[in-house]
Amino acid sequence: MKTLTLEAEYDCDFALFGLAAGTREHTLAWSLNRNLRIRLVRQPDFVLNLVQQGALAFSYYLYATEAFTLRLLRNRAALPTTLAKPFLAPDIREYDYLLQVQGGTDEWAGPELLDRLAALPQVNYASEFNPNELKYKENLIF
Repeated sequence: MKTLTLEAEYDCDFALFGLAAGTREHTLAWSLNRNLRIRLVRQPDFVLNLVQQGALAFSYYLYATEAFTLRLLRNRAALPTTLAKPFLAPDIREYDYLLQVQGGTDEWAGPELLDRLAALPQVNYASEFNPNELKYKENLIF
């Protein structure tokens, strides 16, 4: 019997930053709120259902205005699991948190924001990624 495969290409229209921080997510969210003058609010865990492997839950903070949306996501699953790769973005698993910025002005994109993130005392280091180059980019589309 002939098998058909659906191949979908997603175009990611957001900026993505990886943050390595040895703190809990609520502490990082508080620091981002204070230093960036925003108000990240804790949301129900983002659940990623993997076919034949079960579900993974990730903590998730959101700040949204009419102009843009900012999401702080924990890269590692919140609950213990038996999976070998319990990450939201396994390609960049060395980062503890992902910051997704959709829309906004130049203040919220590129080197300006990267410099502000790297200057936070809770952040060990930060990097910007092109989400279209990630293998598991579909995990980041909301």
